Amino acid sequence: MSDRIIKTVDAPAGIEGQGFFAGKLDDLVGLARANSLWPLPFATSCCGIEFMATAGSHYDISRFGSERMSFSARQADVLMVMGTIAKKMAPVLKQVYLQMAEPRWVLSVGACASSGGIFDTYSVLQGIDRVIPVDVYVPGCPPRPEQILDGFMQIQELAKSEQRRRRDSDEYKALLASYGIE
Repeated sequence: MSDRIIKTVDAPAGIEGQGFFAGKLDDLVGLARANSLWPLPFATSCCGIEFMATAGSHYDISRFGSERMSFSARQADVLMVMGTIAKKMAPVLKQVYLQMAEPRWVLSVGACASSGGIFDTYSVLQGIDRVIPVDVYVPGCPPRPEQILDGFMQIQELAKSEQRRRRDSDEYKALLASYGIE
């Protein structure tokens, strides 16, 4: 057996050696995450019908690597809340969110999920951001499939650019604590 000499490769000029590989790994993991998101549709009203159109051949959400809808919270990455959420449904929504593994993202679709919509009543939750943190809001009543796809692409950008260590940061833990989530 011959002795082999192992050469170390220096980082390119202007880049610190220790952060070079970790930064590139974050980029690779982000790219993989962004193009393989599995959505969990939590649809209660007319926004759910508009969402169904995004999976059809005309709009085709599978172009974004998300044709596999996950109806199990433990295997989903993106919680897509669509429609009116009653206050009695809020604990169920929070439980579904808690069952999802990290990293997880939330897309609030339509006026009802985002702000209660036209239903300013005692029984309707005035925005899901009162019980779980929301990453992207999609406006409209109901929003067009193009708007839903645009919101989904914004989630992809978040997944692509998020560092792997962000979920362990004190700021993220404080955000979850503000929602009563440990």
